[in-house]
Amino acid sequence: KKGYQIKISRVKAENFGVLQKRRRLIIIGWRENLKPILPDLENYSSGIESLVENIFTDLPILKAGNGRDKNSTYKDITNSYLAKSHIRNGMDVLTQHIARPHSEQDKEIYRIAVNKWNLDKERLNYNDLPANLKTHQNRHSFTDRFKVVAADLNACQTVVAHIAKDGHYYIHPDIEQNRSISVREAARLQSFPDDYYFEGVKESANRTASFKQIGNAVPPLMAEKIALEIKSIFE
Repeated sequence: KKGYQIKISRVKAENFGVLQKRRRLIIIGWRENLKPILPDLENYSSGIESLVENIFTDLPILKAGNGRDKNSTYKDITNSYLAKSHIRNGMDVLTQHIARPHSEQDKEIYRIAVNKWNLDKERLNYNDLPANLKTHQNRHSFTDRFKVVAADLNACQTVVAHIAKDGHYYIHPDIEQNRSISVREAARLQSFPDDYYFEGVKESANRTASFKQIGNAVPPLMAEKIALEIKSIFE
C-alpha cells in the first residue's frame, strides 16, 4: 500500500566469514518503481574460511579471573583469518582480554567437558557428571549447559546475550587455561576488531555489560559484507 516491496533473506553468519553459527533475517526494501538486482544473501560465500582455533592462537594465556582492560600484549603474530576478517587490523591494540572468575566446582566440570571433546569428540551431558558435581535440580532440560567452544570446528555455537550471566556454554578449548572465554574472545567470535572497546567493563568491575553488548550484536564482518552487496546495487 505504501509503494514499497521487500525481500526477506535467512542468512548464516558463517557464510560471511564469521566463525560462529548464527542465523538472522535480513530485510531489504525498495520503492516499487525501482527494479534492483538484489544480492542472493542466502547463498553468499565470502571465501573466508578458518578453524575456530585461529581466534585463540595469538592471545596471551589467561587463567580464570585474570586479564587486563587495556595494554595486553599478543603472544604471537597474526594469522591469515585474523587479517582477512580485520580482527587484527594493523593497529595491534588488544583490549579487554579479561576472563571471569569461576568456582573450583565449575572448573572441574570445565576440565571434564574439554577432555570429553578433545579426546572423544563428544559433548558433555550434564547427567553424565559425577554426583557431587550435579547441583542443578533440573536434570531433564538444558543437559548441554556446559559446552566447549571447539577449536577444531569451522564455527562455534551462537554467542548470545546469556553469556553475560555465566560462561558455562562457552568454555575455552585449552584445558590448561581452564575457564570460559574472555570478553575479547567473545568479541572475536562476533568478528569485532581487537581495538573496538566495549563500554561498561573494567578490570575490577562487572563484565556483564560488555558480554551483553557482544551477544546482542550483529557481527560487523557480516554487516560489512551485506552493506557492500547493497552498495553495489547503486553503482
